[in-house]
Amino acid sequence: MDSTKLLALSGSLRKESYNSAAIEALTLLSPENIEVHIYKDLGNLPLFNPDLDGEAVPAVSKLKMAIREAHGLIIASPEYAYGISGVLKNALDWLVSGEEFVSLPVALINTSPRASHAQAALREVVTTMSGIVVENACVSIPLLGSGLASDGIVEDIKMAEQLSRGLSELCAAIRAIELHKAMHATSV
Repeated sequence: MDSTKLLALSGSLRKESYNSAAIEALTLLSPENIEVHIYKDLGNLPLFNPDLDGEAVPAVSKLKMAIREAHGLIIASPEYAYGISGVLKNALDWLVSGEEFVSLPVALINTSPRASHAQAALREVVTTMSGIVVENACVSIPLLGSGLASDGIVEDIKMAEQLSRGLSELCAAIRAIELHKAMHATSV
């Protein structure tokens, strides 16, 4: 694998979101062989309706295609009322019945270390959907109240190192999974 393609989802629709800033910082920190694509259309998804699952809903098809094209996923979500943001939960609900998420390596970013309930819920949802939470790739950085945007995060040595390490760990896990698949395919 020459290049690693990662999809990043922010569970916040706020213009000045710390979660969005964290994943934008990842795009600035990523080396040339790692492409971090930020999916910006979660707010365009209709509310999940099982009656429409399997139908051609353009916004859902676009999300599923982006997931299929990615080697791994990065999720940054705020915590609302001790849970995952509604927009992110809605997106994940649309992905439950598909194969796109199965065995997909996932890194979680927490921008408020005191907010642990959403992270725990996110781990549970991702695991239930058969995604692989790469624990060494999960990062918690103290952005809440910092006023930092993506460029400020990159300039903060400690936060930049944490994000870079998480990115490196996610890519290492993806390479290990790909190697395992290739070895299994040749031994069958």
